[in-house]
Amino acid sequence: MQRSDSKILTTHVGSLPFLSADKGLAAGDDSRVAEDVAAIVAQQRKTGIDLINEGEFAKGGDWLRYMQSRFGGFTEIGELEGKPLIERGKDREEFADFYKYANERGTLFYTPGAQMGKKRPVQACTGPVSYIGQAALKKEIDVTIAAAGTNNVFLTSTAPASLEVYRPNRYYKNDEEYVFALAEAMRVEYETIVAAGLILQVDDAWLPALWDRIGIGMGLEAFRARSAMRIEALNHALRNIPEDRVRYHLCWGSWHGPHAYDLELDHIVDLMLTVKAQAYLIEAANARHEHEVAVWEKVKLPPGKILIPGVVTHSTDVVEHPELVSQRLQRYAHLVGAQNVIAGTDCGFGGRSHPQIAWAKLRSLVEGAALATKTLGLARA
Repeated sequence: MQRSDSKILTTHVGSLPFLSADKGLAAGDDSRVAEDVAAIVAQQRKTGIDLINEGEFAKGGDWLRYMQSRFGGFTEIGELEGKPLIERGKDREEFADFYKYANERGTLFYTPGAQMGKKRPVQACTGPVSYIGQAALKKEIDVTIAAAGTNNVFLTSTAPASLEVYRPNRYYKNDEEYVFALAEAMRVEYETIVAAGLILQVDDAWLPALWDRIGIGMGLEAFRARSAMRIEALNHALRNIPEDRVRYHLCWGSWHGPHAYDLELDHIVDLMLTVKAQAYLIEAANARHEHEVAVWEKVKLPPGKILIPGVVTHSTDVVEHPELVSQRLQRYAHLVGAQNVIAGTDCGFGGRSHPQIAWAKLRSLVEGAALATKTLGLARA
């Protein structure tokens, strides 16, 4: 990964909105996908973002659903009975009136109807897990490189722990066997992305977000042990990849809700830092997690690692002032070293923010990073 002693670099988490609000994903239309990716790459460069991707357009804009056709060993079973996982948890119980109101409006996101009252297709594991997505992955890589090249370009994939959630195990004798089988299959995708010259970003929102659903009941020690095993499986999948080709994104789910029962970062930061990655992307701009900058007063970032805190957020339509972005970056720089900080976003903007808002936030991100660079005395003549 690129790092710099002369400026605060900028990036984002991966998912980006179209340049206009009335445009939809070109599902199955390869020529449209290439056109859309080229446009989103050009917009990122015009905005001044240093470390870019294809906006997740090449994978259809869904960090979980894109894997539906890339695994062997699974059988479609329709839907699981009961509420979808995203509609469960302590937050939903405590703020039931708010979520009832959100259901009536039909959204917890910018896009009406997104993940409200809808159940994801469910695949059950009924045989040995394998990776069969080589052709789809090649298309994804090819369209990305054609538009962006490989220099300072990343491509997202998903961690085994997050892929496990909507795929019940009906074949392996226990969770550990199953998760490691998922990891071994995903190793193919991870290694292919890196072999193509791209940086791999692994997304793992469900690892901490399950605290609200299952962790509170099992207790912190048991939940940490559960998480540690799944991180071990991820590291198994990453074992052949150089650490400096990997960035790891951990968040607590991106819906516009209270998040009053999110697991505190200080309860999981040590586990996060064991992931075989050079860079870690964390939520740091929204009202629930901004205070966690204080974690780095007592936790030492290991040598050679990079922290990518979110300094603009999808969780509000208020556009952050560049000076606020700069102040946030300076706080992190003073704690972990300016050369170890890259400006990022809390989560993806696609489907969560109006395009005009998202791109205004990304401009503030770039402007704020420039202000922080100057204030910290990094800029060179």
